[in-house]
Amino acid sequence: MKKILWALLLAISCLSAEADEHSSALGKAIAGQQRSAEHKARDKYRHPQETLEFFDVKDNMTVVEVWPGAGWYTEILAPYLRDKGKLYAAHFSADAEEPYFKKGLKDFVDKLHDQPKVYGKVELTALQPPQLLQIAPDGSADRVLTFRNVHNWMKSDQAAAVFSAMYKALKPGGILGVVEHRNNALKPQDTQAESGYVSEDYVIALARNAGFEFLGKSEINANSKDTKDYPVWALPPSLALKDKDREKYLAIGESDRMTIKFMKPD
Repeated sequence: MKKILWALLLAISCLSAEADEHSSALGKAIAGQQRSAEHKARDKYRHPQETLEFFDVKDNMTVVEVWPGAGWYTEILAPYLRDKGKLYAAHFSADAEEPYFKKGLKDFVDKLHDQPKVYGKVELTALQPPQLLQIAPDGSADRVLTFRNVHNWMKSDQAAAVFSAMYKALKPGGILGVVEHRNNALKPQDTQAESGYVSEDYVIALARNAGFEFLGKSEINANSKDTKDYPVWALPPSLALKDKDREKYLAIGESDRMTIKFMKPD
């Protein structure tokens, strides 16, 4: 009995030490000089350490970041995973006709090329539904992460296809982490998400329909000041309405966000 207890205590100690090591490495990546001051200033709204720890992202994993935009999270994930893990960045297609997609991809690629020591091991893939849906080799990823993108896929009627693509990329037992602007739970969901807000129930249904199991959610990225009676782009960092009610929106801060994780069943 004593041997069993000692073995359990040793296992717990090892797990705790491993968790501390991952947390320290993640903190170092978050504090790194590769991140712009502008991006670091948003940590108080986006809580990268807490969010990635909630998604249980370890530095020896294969991770897919879906539609990374300008690379806010890529600045953290690339150095964190560089030595022991693997990062796929599933960005827009180089053949996309939409100017926004073309410019976004070019800016992201330029960012990778400007700092090869940080981003040299990032593997770029394309997600442009419905044509291009392979974000990584099937069954290769430990984690698939997407930040504030679900509303975009809803707008183009491609959300179901993308959730299926994310499911295919994950290993059995792998985790999908989703952060998204959160709609009022009592408000009917616009299937086009024109306001940019999406209900938690809608995201959970999309994931379950693709085959995922719900694992849990966190209030890490919640903001009770967000009343959601305006398009989400009225808030920072976009401040799309410019000078109209600018101080009001600055006082609110960034949007109220859901933070949810799902698992691909074994």
